Amino acid sequence: MAKFPELVFSGVQPTGNLHLGNYLGALKRFVEMQKTHPCIYCVVDLHAMTMPHDPATLRRTTREVTAAFLACGIDPKKNAVFNQSRVAEHAELAWVLDCVARLGWLNRMTQFKEKAGKDRENASVGLYNYPVLMAADILLYRATHVPVGEDQKQHLELARDIAQKFNNDFAAGIAERGYGDGFFPLPEPLIQGPATRVMSLRDGSKKMSKSDPSEYSLIALTDDPDAIANKIRKAKTDPGALPSEVEGLAGRPEADNLVGIYAALADESRTEVLARFGGGQFSAFKTALAELTVARLAPIRAEMLRLNADPAHVDSVLAEGARKAREIAQPNMDAVKDIVGLIR
Repeated sequence: MAKFPELVFSGVQPTGNLHLGNYLGALKRFVEMQKTHPCIYCVVDLHAMTMPHDPATLRRTTREVTAAFLACGIDPKKNAVFNQSRVAEHAELAWVLDCVARLGWLNRMTQFKEKAGKDRENASVGLYNYPVLMAADILLYRATHVPVGEDQKQHLELARDIAQKFNNDFAAGIAERGYGDGFFPLPEPLIQGPATRVMSLRDGSKKMSKSDPSEYSLIALTDDPDAIANKIRKAKTDPGALPSEVEGLAGRPEADNLVGIYAALADESRTEVLARFGGGQFSAFKTALAELTVARLAPIRAEMLRLNADPAHVDSVLAEGARKAREIAQPNMDAVKDIVGLIR
């Protein structure tokens, strides 16, 4: 496989109500990665159409996610920050990759089964085909690394399988055009950090999610300090004290979740957190966690509110980001057309 220059791609769906799990699992890491890698950050609005949606809400949440990117510290001058639908090559490459991907591969995707539920026959084709569009998002830029949560690892494996099959199927044309033994890289997952999977504050066995019926299950990035403190104070725990060793968190999902959140917000390990708080009661730890959470999120909340009140500025960021993205996407798509035999 040819050596590819490192490039990070990641996308976030504009589903609204971004929360602490989105921040610790994705946005905080995006900010860190831009210091060491060239990055492309995409608001994947086409993916948001795979489920029933309201057009006005989609426009609003696309801007809100962009505002969150900027408020968390992603630099739009250094990185391409744009919404997916502005770069038509995403959909164009998805069709080419549809013709490479195998039906059996998609049938194995567990997330479709979870989202479609028992009414599978009434699910949209877009929901079923979602992983191929995700592969196109990544491969369009020939990205080498993708920060993903555990729930997206299977989709990234599919992207690697599609890239490998494309490289094999069109090996002669790829070599003929000077791309060595592969046009697409096999993108690697980036899964790291103490809180890459933040769980519900009401149930440590479930992922933090905006679809949870309890408002106390998550901390939204737009929550004010009083709401944050109240939610952490009411977070579910167990009767025991905090352990002094990480091994003591086994079988205690709520305790493990809160310690992981503190560690991620403080840029510490669970071991360091427990060295300070181990042996103490949850009440004192929750007070410290609430203070830390407010300190980290208050500036983000303030900047999000400011940006949400200025949609014209947000749109200008998206337009400029799309221009940057297209500078990479268009020549890559042209090369794909040449390789597969399309006349352009």
